[in-house]
Amino acid sequence: MDQANQNEVVSMPRIGDKAPSFKAVTTQGEINFPADYSGKWVILFSHPADFTPVCTSEFMTFATMEKQFEEANCKLVGLSVDGLYSHIAWLRTIKEKIEYKGMKDVEVKFPLIEDITMNVAKTYGMLQPGESTTKAVRAVFFVDPKGIIRTIIYYPLSLGRNFDELYRVIIALQTADEFGIATPADWRPGDDVIVPPAGSCGTAKDRMDGKEKNVKCYDWFFCTKPISKDEVLKKVLNKK
Repeated sequence: MDQANQNEVVSMPRIGDKAPSFKAVTTQGEINFPADYSGKWVILFSHPADFTPVCTSEFMTFATMEKQFEEANCKLVGLSVDGLYSHIAWLRTIKEKIEYKGMKDVEVKFPLIEDITMNVAKTYGMLQPGESTTKAVRAVFFVDPKGIIRTIIYYPLSLGRNFDELYRVIIALQTADEFGIATPADWRPGDDVIVPPAGSCGTAKDRMDGKEKNVKCYDWFFCTKPISKDEVLKKVLNKK
């Protein structure tokens, strides 16, 4: 490999960018990303390699939680730089042989992208040379129904992902969009949310004086209000 290729720099997509488009072969047929997922949230995630233990634990967890993500209008799409037949054999092995934390006979039904050319991994900055030049790190891209990247989380090869957090992110992003608010540290459905700063001096004064209904201000820049868990579930999960 020449020096130019060794020093090749790929600009990673950023939060707020349109998700780079690509076509790919997967374990569930061909996909056109993100066009095929218009109107849906998507988690596009990479893993280092098939037939590895940390990745196996993650895929079993994702597959077990797939229905939960589906209820939040969120699709799952996986990727590694392995080939399609490797993917198929590995997923079959997971279903037939692996039992972990009470999970067994786990069938992975969401698509797993074949990326032996590493084109998609490079486009999305999933290859981190300081970690590995031949394996993707554990990248997670949250793409909204308009195809915009809303959150990006990266983990190294040795660290398995926190799936409670991945699910929390999907719910929090949708809650923020639906209610026009922000979510504080460690927010869960039912917790108070952050109210955006007041747009005028009069509104700010009303807030500080406690005149704005259900809004509690600790100072002019830090105001909260309650949104019930039921309201969140009804809006985000379409549950009555």
